[in-house]
Parts: sequence; structure tokens; C-alpha cells
Amino acid sequence: MRNIRYPGRREFLKGSALAALSLLTPLQGFSNKKNPVLILRSSWQTVNIGDIGHTPGVLALLEKYLPGVEVRLWPSDVGNGVEEMLMKRFPKLKIIKTDEDKKSAMAEADFMLHGSGPSLVARATLEDWRKTGKPYGVYGITFPGVYGTPDQARKASPQDIELLNNARFAYFRDSVSLSIAKEVGVKCPIMEFGPDGAFAVDVKDDASAIDFMKTHHLEEGKFMCVIPRYRYTPWWKIPSKKRTIDEEKDAINQKMKEHDNGPIRDTIIAVVRQTSMKILICPEDETQVSIGKEMLYDKLPEDVKAKVVLREKYWLTDEAVSTYIRSAGLFGLEMHSPIMCIGNGIPATVGRFGEQTSKGFMWKDIGLGDWLFDMDVPSDVSAITPAVLAIAKDPKSAKKKALKARDFVVKRQQETMAVLKKNLYS
Repeated sequence: MRNIRYPGRREFLKGSALAALSLLTPLQGFSNKKNPVLILRSSWQTVNIGDIGHTPGVLALLEKYLPGVEVRLWPSDVGNGVEEMLMKRFPKLKIIKTDEDKKSAMAEADFMLHGSGPSLVARATLEDWRKTGKPYGVYGITFPGVYGTPDQARKASPQDIELLNNARFAYFRDSVSLSIAKEVGVKCPIMEFGPDGAFAVDVKDDASAIDFMKTHHLEEGKFMCVIPRYRYTPWWKIPSKKRTIDEEKDAINQKMKEHDNGPIRDTIIAVVRQTSMKILICPEDETQVSIGKEMLYDKLPEDVKAKVVLREKYWLTDEAVSTYIRSAGLFGLEMHSPIMCIGNGIPATVGRFGEQTSKGFMWKDIGLGDWLFDMDVPSDVSAITPAVLAIAKDPKSAKKKALKARDFVVKRQQETMAVLKKNLYS
């Protein structure tokens, strides 16, 4: 996503301050019910703990700021233990499962909220909802969600533009998306930066995390987590996806895997040799278990490997969060594990690629620009090890920085939920 103009931090903060004025804008709420019904359209897939995390994050915000609302989750996928995880944390949640459930929800609900995601994922559902004449909003997406060059990224579909124009509000999880939306003609009444829902994740599986840590001799506050990845997620390696190999993307993955993961491996070596920290190599999606072994663990010197743990199985969001909050921080090449870390006050850096969408720029938006590294910029790559070493050597200062970013996110969460409330209640 090179050559996209990134709004300056001062410009962005000015816009965020002005965003508070939106709370004063006269809004016509829809429902006069004491307990209005809201459909949360979310839960896109279960093979990535970040995609899983969008849903419990937004549910936690709704529970906190709109406690009288009856929430019905309309998921794409809550299998593989995700439904059980959600119901443990939100026992009153109603999950839409059948066609009859969908029909009833469309008739009874007062508002539809499109949850966080890499794009306007549920555009088809929003199209059907529009026919009811009832309001909807979009919460924390990247737009338009196209992977590729800046010119490709600006090719938003007319359908998406129309859907956003007719929403009560549209919150974008990175300022580059907001800028592109304005550039291509989106004119939603309220268009602002709104944090990814996963920042609010609070699901936990402390028992599993503590057991794993004890088994592998990881002490609280004395280890850092690391996540590797390919340039393109190799969905063809996940049997449940039933996809054939994309030869072009696989070729790029193989060509760039050392370029991208080598600096992360070097940082592991530096942290282990220069501090008392241990390292946990862990996955954000199912495909990262194997690349973590191949590109990180197996290539480590023996003296370093002795202080590194490789997690050999994929996990769910609750166990991951319970592990992250006991770590000293996280680094690597993913986005949503860092989001969940910062949401819980844990330091985390982000490595991004030109092939990705603009989501990584949210790190600048929340004041963590010096913890964001473009793997295609040599000066950024060379800055990874010093930045992570600084976290490892001075955890208190790093945590203070993480908490400041979290406070900024929390303020925006409060403001965005207030807008939802004004749009929901008449």
C-alpha cells in the first residue's frame, strides 16, 4: 500500500477531536423500545484468532455501553469451539443459525451493525437489510479492502459506496481507509476513525494458558510472543477452506519468506542473548504453525533455541489473550494479536507488507507509529530489533506507552458507542 497519502498525526488528532462534535449532531433514533433488538453481523471465519476476536470485542462494547440492547449475532462461522467460547463469556447472547432465525431477526430487529473486518464483508446481508427500511451502521472496517497497489485499492465498488452512503455512520479502522472513502465519493453522515472491534476483546482461558506456561517453563512477564507469516495467507493449506493452490501467490510467499521472517528471527536471537527474556513462537492463523517452525525455530542457533518455545498447535482467541496478557510484549508480522495486546495494555509491534491492505496504518493512528515497520523499507526493517530490545529491557516504559495508546482507543470506543446509542434510541 505504498504511495498512499497518510494523514499526519497532528491532522489526524485534530480530526479525532472534532469527531467528538458528532455526539452533538441531532440524530433521529429509530426504536422507542426499552430493550431494542440489534443484529451484529460478524464472525467471518474461525481459522484466524483475529477474525474470531472482532466479535467478542464488539459484544463487550455493546454490553458495556448499551446494556439494555438485546444482541443477536448473525455469524458466517462460529464452529471449531468458537460458539462455546462466546457463550461462556456472553451467556445471554442469541446466535442466528437457521433461515428461520434470519427471517425472524430481519423482522424483529431495530438496527443492524456490520462488525469489524477487512472490508464491507457482509454487503449482501446489508443489501437485504436495506429493503426493510431500518437503519444500519458500519463499525471498524478497512476500505475498500483490496490487496494490491494504491490504484487497485481505490477501486471501490459502486455497491459498497452506496451502502456506506446510506448507513447512519461508517467507522474505518485506519485513517488511510477513511481518506480513500472520502476520495471515491462516500458521503455517509458520520465518517470517522473507529478502532477495530478486537481492541475490546476480553475473553480468556486462564487455565489453559497457565498450564501451557508451566509445562514450557514460561514465567509471567519474562517472555515475549512472536508471530511469523507469509506475504499472502496460504488458505490452500487449510483443508476446511477447500481451495486449490494459488501458484502466483505461493511463488511470492516462497521468494519473500526469508526476507520477511529473517529479521524477526534475528530479533529473537538478540532478545535471548541480550536479555533474560524467553520467547514463545505462536500462530495467529492455522497456517503459521508450520512457518513458525520452518523459518524461525528450526533456524535458530542451539544456545538460543534452548530459551525458545514453539507452540505446535493452533489455539483460540481466549487462550491467546490469556497468554499475551502474561507476556512482556509481542512482535512479528501480524495485526490482530498486537491489537488484542494493546487493548489489554501489553506492548506490541506490527510488521506489514505492500501486498496487504492499509490496516497496519492504524498503529500510527493510535500513536504507535514507531512500533510499525514496513518490511519493504530497509530502514524500517533495521529498526525492528532495537525497538523490540527496548521493550524487553525496559518493560515499564513500554507498558506505559501501550497504556497511552489503549486510552486513546478507549476514548474512541466510548464516542462511537455513544453515536450508536443516539441512532438506536428514539
